[in-house]
Amino acid sequence: MIQEPKRYTITAALPYTNGPIHIGHLAGVYVPSDIYARFLRLQGRDVAFICGSDEHGVAISMKAKKEGITPQEVIDKYHTLIKKSFEDFGISFDNYSRTSAKIHHDTASQFFRTLYDKGDFIEEVTEQLYDAKANQFLADRFVIGTCPKCGNEEAYGDQCEKCGSSLNATDLINPKSTITGETPILKSTKHWFLPLDRYDAFLREWILVGHKNDWKPNVYGQVKSWLEDGLKPRAVTRDLDWGIPVPVEGAEGKVLYVWFDAPIGYISSTKEWAQREGKDWEPYWKSDDTKLVHFIGKDNIVFHCVIFPAMLKAEGSYILPDNVPANEFLNLEGNKLSTSKNWAVWLHEYLEDFPEKQDVLRYALTSNAPETKDNDFTWKDFQARNNNELVAIFGNFINRVVVLTNKYYDGIVPQPNEFSEIDEATLTELKAYPAVIASSVERYRFREALGELMNVARLGNKYLADEEPWKVIKDNPERVKTQMYVALQIAGALSVLAEPFLPFTAQKLARILKTGGQFSWNDITENSDLISAGHKIGEAELLFAKIEDEEIQKQVDKLEATKTANKAENKKAEPQKDLIQYEDFAKMDLRVGTILEAEKMPKANKLLVLKIDTGIDIRTIVSGIAESFTPEEIIGKKVTVLANLAPRNLRGVESQGMILMTTNPEGKLVFVNPDAEAGNGETIN
Repeated sequence: MIQEPKRYTITAALPYTNGPIHIGHLAGVYVPSDIYARFLRLQGRDVAFICGSDEHGVAISMKAKKEGITPQEVIDKYHTLIKKSFEDFGISFDNYSRTSAKIHHDTASQFFRTLYDKGDFIEEVTEQLYDAKANQFLADRFVIGTCPKCGNEEAYGDQCEKCGSSLNATDLINPKSTITGETPILKSTKHWFLPLDRYDAFLREWILVGHKNDWKPNVYGQVKSWLEDGLKPRAVTRDLDWGIPVPVEGAEGKVLYVWFDAPIGYISSTKEWAQREGKDWEPYWKSDDTKLVHFIGKDNIVFHCVIFPAMLKAEGSYILPDNVPANEFLNLEGNKLSTSKNWAVWLHEYLEDFPEKQDVLRYALTSNAPETKDNDFTWKDFQARNNNELVAIFGNFINRVVVLTNKYYDGIVPQPNEFSEIDEATLTELKAYPAVIASSVERYRFREALGELMNVARLGNKYLADEEPWKVIKDNPERVKTQMYVALQIAGALSVLAEPFLPFTAQKLARILKTGGQFSWNDITENSDLISAGHKIGEAELLFAKIEDEEIQKQVDKLEATKTANKAENKKAEPQKDLIQYEDFAKMDLRVGTILEAEKMPKANKLLVLKIDTGIDIRTIVSGIAESFTPEEIIGKKVTVLANLAPRNLRGVESQGMILMTTNPEGKLVFVNPDAEAGNGETIN
């Protein structure tokens, strides 16, 4: 661990430009990294907060094929959408680049060439999966099959998303091409491999010994498991037509593997930022007094803790990450987030549905962050955290302070009199919070840090509730001056301490208090007079608004519609039953009938007792449809009746036939109706 870094390079995983940003990305990577960067800037640290769009690789080609557009059109569309979403949400990148930029192509090509010239690659002719029908080699994501480790039948050629194992496409059992559905064949092709096994001793020493006590257990454990499984050479080139061409002779038609090229995007984005700002980029990547921190999700741990460090070590001039505080996954309403299945809360849609509520989502995601285990986002919890915490605790305190200051003193901060013991204790406790919050942030415990921020607001609420200035004002107005002065110091502290977590709220609060830029994080501890007597504050504004049930129901309904659409899209017809002869079918007497009466079977949740006019008689049929229909809504309904089914006694009632039903895409029972013109008793054949 670097004890006193001179500068910080903070990277956030490059989002893949085959879809928008959703709340899982935010909770796992972008909100925590932004909290960290904003906190360090408030400390006066030298920070480069770096990101950009990941625009190469097979998933882009797949998306382009699916949408009938070019890969360039795909990346332009989603790069623009993602970049704007981040800006609107307040993610404070110092630079947001893209891997299709010339500076990145040049940087990645040069990096490969340096390793190539040093002899760090193994050049091998290997057998790769080839789709003869599509006439192309299959990149990892164009292959799907059974994972050899957990049996998941939908594992990709590079990774099983169920058990997290890293794979090669040739490891899959029963592989299939996702392009044509054909079983691929093996065909020889030449590639360059990074011999990860050469770096085994270095990685064990650097991580398993050097970072045993400071890396998160989930990160450390996954890396340890990988190392114990044995490192093998890994290809850094691919047979693809979309990506950065391999910059050596004999590599025509090949590009750099996206997982070789993408992390170099952090370096090229830093170069782009430095050029624009007139800085030297190299100290941010090559100086031992720089602290490098990668923020990623758990699916990227291997690449950031094993493969990229091995690449940096091989190159020789770069520093290694001080920490990789990867988060686990965030689920949505009990189900795994899925871009392909549209099971997500998309950031750009959230910003449209909840304008000016960026901080509510930041708060909900941070307070429920999947820091050590997978967590679940629900709209009800989102609503509760806004209404019961942001509105009722933080917003309530600020509103009372500002309203009372304007009511009693026309918005002018009063001159305090002698402090009581409770005043002294409250101000002393307030001064301790910056260090407490800082300690949590520096250990990447952002959920804990946010809890401490809310404790500052609770401190203010408790102080006002205990002191009751609205009662004291009648008999001791001089005492109230001190009380309001103390409360205003807490409000001022909140405007600074909230900035990493709730930047829009902090900005609004600073505007209300008219303190913008007046003091820093450390001033709260060192300065007893944050908002001085005589300073005039502004009028009260609500920091947070209550979110009503109707707004939440609209979001729940949107997800339910997605679930229904997914069921309909993925529903597979039942396989055909065994063949029968015509004579078997001819034995069935299918008739048109009309339901005349319907009532619930006593003490049976699923059964309705129906009286049906079959044209040949009026008969009783017991049907298990009571959970889908009320008796009233089916009276008069035309139905198809199997008339010659042998009678059966059900709960003391003889059922003389069966009505035909099926299910719709939502799984709801529906009648198999004859045409309305068909009369009762007409046979169906």
